Amino acid sequence: MSKLKKKFRNIKKLPDWIYVLPALFLKLIRKAFYRLEIIDPDDLTNKARSCITVTWHNRLMFFPAAFPAVARKRTKAVVSASRDGQYITDLIAQFGIGSVRGSSSRKGANAQRAALKGLKDGYHVAFTPDGPRGPKYKMAKGPVHLASITGRPIVPLSINASRYWQIRSWDNFQIPKPFAKLTLILGQPIEIPPDLSDKELEKWRQLVEDKLMEITAD
Repeated sequence: MSKLKKKFRNIKKLPDWIYVLPALFLKLIRKAFYRLEIIDPDDLTNKARSCITVTWHNRLMFFPAAFPAVARKRTKAVVSASRDGQYITDLIAQFGIGSVRGSSSRKGANAQRAALKGLKDGYHVAFTPDGPRGPKYKMAKGPVHLASITGRPIVPLSINASRYWQIRSWDNFQIPKPFAKLTLILGQPIEIPPDLSDKELEKWRQLVEDKLMEITAD
């Protein structure tokens, strides 16, 4: 590893101004090169009640730029506590999206406490339930457990591109091709019962995973 690369990897947080141009670039190319359709039959982007959202890790490229500003400002995303997670946190902040730091493997308890506070304060809490390491399209139990103890519904979300490239990564991360159609789909809210046993938690986890896959084009 070169000294420059090693020095860069030791930087845990870059200056905020570095993310201004990448965020602007994503906003501009989304508007210039892609057609966007939003399917939101329950008008969830404008409703006041906070909810928990789930979307697959490989659909994240244009997620911040696809939502109306009013929805972005009411959202906190659960982001890994790693160094890479810090980069993501600072980038999505340029779109008005807050962050809850932690995951199932790192600082999970801290993330849950922050997510509980965010929901109480009226924010939506967004999960990528197969991240940060997969397996692809396999949902963790965290969002279901959070919904069970808070009484907030889970809303499956997907953004599907009509044409895209795939990266050779664990999630086959998708990069929409220029002039592709992007379809942002908000599924029906799923109400999770309280006081779930381990068996019931798994049952609802599988149901939410199935509902998310129903709106996922692959």
